[in-house]
This record gives sequence, structure tokens and C-alpha cells, in this order.
Amino acid sequence: MAFGGTLWMLILYIFSFIHSLLFAWGVYYHFKRTYVPPGITQGAKLRVFAFAMEYSLGLGLILEKLGICNRYIIWKIAFNVIPTGKDSKLIQKDLVFDGVPVRVYWPKTSPAGNRRGIIFLHGGAGITGSIRASEKVCRFMANQSDSVVVSVGFRLAPEHPYPVPVMDCLTAAIHFLKNAKEYGVDPNCIAIVGESSGGTFAAAVCQELVTREDLPRLRAQVLIYPFLQTGDFDLPSYQQNQSVPPLFRKRAIKLGLRHLTGKDINVEGVIKGSHVPPDLREKYQKWISADYIPEEFKARGYVPHAPAPFSEELYEQVKRAEETMYAPLLAEDDIIRQLPETFILTCEYDILRDDGLLFKKRLEDNGVPVTYHHLPDACHATITFFDLWPLEFPSSRICMQHVVQFLKSLYK
Repeated sequence: MAFGGTLWMLILYIFSFIHSLLFAWGVYYHFKRTYVPPGITQGAKLRVFAFAMEYSLGLGLILEKLGICNRYIIWKIAFNVIPTGKDSKLIQKDLVFDGVPVRVYWPKTSPAGNRRGIIFLHGGAGITGSIRASEKVCRFMANQSDSVVVSVGFRLAPEHPYPVPVMDCLTAAIHFLKNAKEYGVDPNCIAIVGESSGGTFAAAVCQELVTREDLPRLRAQVLIYPFLQTGDFDLPSYQQNQSVPPLFRKRAIKLGLRHLTGKDINVEGVIKGSHVPPDLREKYQKWISADYIPEEFKARGYVPHAPAPFSEELYEQVKRAEETMYAPLLAEDDIIRQLPETFILTCEYDILRDDGLLFKKRLEDNGVPVTYHHLPDACHATITFFDLWPLEFPSSRICMQHVVQFLKSLYK
């Protein structure tokens, strides 16, 4: 009995020690390496969230070192315990589209004919996020736009690295397009909506489908602060917002490469551009350059840097990052000009802001209609907090209102 009590006391002391270390690490990282700009509305709320992220990632690192699980498991768990409640205005069903789990939302009201359809792809760098975490966003879109919404539960890295997540999205989209009428949807009125990496997947799916003559065409793509290119991680937004939570520049590239390869890769050379061969760098200059970023977005500072010398070894490790399914901005013009009407939303305090601006220019240069919105007081992932009081930011609701307004305008 005494031995058992001593053992439990020892476990308690160890747990307390680990907790103290994690708390100290969170405090250190937050105040030493995190910058919350004064321009972000309700910045104190972002500080609390950023601290929680660092604490949970620290715990995940310990679990990974012990061989228990990968370091992002805590984030995955957190996404799946978000309270969602119920919505009496919707019918909700969990289905499987050709092996891919989906959750479908139908408004209970009787439509005059077939409804519009929305395919929703959640964010999370292809590593975290879930159908459950996206429930409030999908319900809002279904209710406010009177649409049938399909939320796709694609598989996640590192267990299922690229291209598995985006291929799951493509499979689900094809199934929905082929069988839209079975779900009460007009097959010619389907939009694909993606947030963050989900925006990447949405853009990639659109590009894969433009040459498919056996399927209805997607009516629109809605890209909410998407990641779109791997040619330059030193654009103005990457410099200005490299220490702004929740998506630090170094962490974003780490997450992206973990999604790409399923393992950790030293990202310093990638940040400096040594992963891009000279011939590809010359080609990308047509599409990816700070010269194409409007001057007002450089007001907070920008210092051009020459890329580091090319590393063949690094290129071999990450060369699939040049594929257009991973980096849709790198697609050729003959694909870009066939894309459907597009909505793009960017946030000022987001490293991915300039990806959206560059894609906007490419689409417009190729004659694709673009609706663009910019949130001047928001950071990355603002939609994640939508309808999660007291975590919701003012920009969270504004973002969703812009999205719904666009979706409704497509089908007048």
C-alpha cells in the first residue's frame, strides 16, 4: 500500500514537473518569438490562443519523443472536441463517397427545385482539422445560402502524406458532381469552398477537373486565405508576418513539408529559396514576384533578398512541392484560363496574404472573373473561430458573411 502511494506521488511530481516545463516554454516562446500586431482586433484573445497552441505542441513533442504518437495529436484531439450543438433547421447525415467519409447538410425547408451545392474542404495543413471542427461553418453556409453542403473528411498526414488528402477531396468532388441530383442539387450549380490548406485543395481539384468533359463544370471556387505557391517564401507578407500567430513562417513550411513527405525536413534552406532550380526560378518569375504585389501591401516593410544558392540535395527532398496539385499557382496558363469564377479572401496579418494576391492577378490576367475581399484587421485562421464564443473575432463573422454573399450571388 505504501509503495503504491509512493508511486502515485512520484507520477504526480513528474506530471507537475512536465507541466511546469511546458508552461515555462509556452511563456518563453510567446513573449520571445511571437508578435501580435496592434492592428489585429482583439489581439489579447489571439495571445491566449497562441499560448495554448505552444503548450499543446510542447506536450505533443514529448509524446512523440516517447514514441507514443506524432506531435500534432493534441491539435487533432482539440479540433474534435469543439462543441457544436445541434441545428433544428438542417438534416445532417454522415455518408461515404467512393470510400471518402463526408457529412452532408440539407436545409429542411422545401425548395422550388434542385438546390445549389457546396463542397467544403477544411484547413489544417493537411495534418489536422476535421469534419466536426467545420460543423458551424458548414451549417451557416447551408442555412444562409439555402444550399446542400458536403464537408469532406479526407485522410491526414503524416500517416497519409501528399497526395492522399487532395486525392480524397478529388474523389469526393467527382462523386458529388456525378450524383448531385440524388442529393437534391443542380449539378451545374456546385461550388467548391476551401479554407487555408483546404483552399489549396479546392484550387487543385478545380484544376484537375477543368479538362474532364464527362462531368458538370464546377460553378465557382472559393479560396479563403489559401496556400498556393512554393517558389518564394520571402514575399512581403512572409517577411511582415513571419512571427504572427497562429501561422508562423517557419512553422507553416514545416507543416507543409510534413504534409508533403510525412517526415520532418530542415526548412532553413527552403525559406531562403535554395530548393528551387535556376530554370524553374526563372519560369516562376512570370507569376511569383514582389513586383506584382500592390505597394499598399508593402507599407509595413519589405526588404528584397537574393535567393540562396541552389541545393540539389534539398531539391530532391522536396521536389514534389513544385507539382501543381500541391502548389496550384504554378499551373500553366492554359489551365488557369479555364478555371471557374473565383472568390479570394486574404487577411493582412497572414503570411499567405500574398499567395492570394498573386493568384488574383494570374486569374484576372487570364480572363477569369474574381471577387476579392481583404480583411485589414485579421490574422490567419480567423474562420476557425466562427460562432465559437468567446473565441470568435469580429473578422470571423465578416469572413463568413462575404463567403455567403458570394455564394448567393452565383445563382440569382
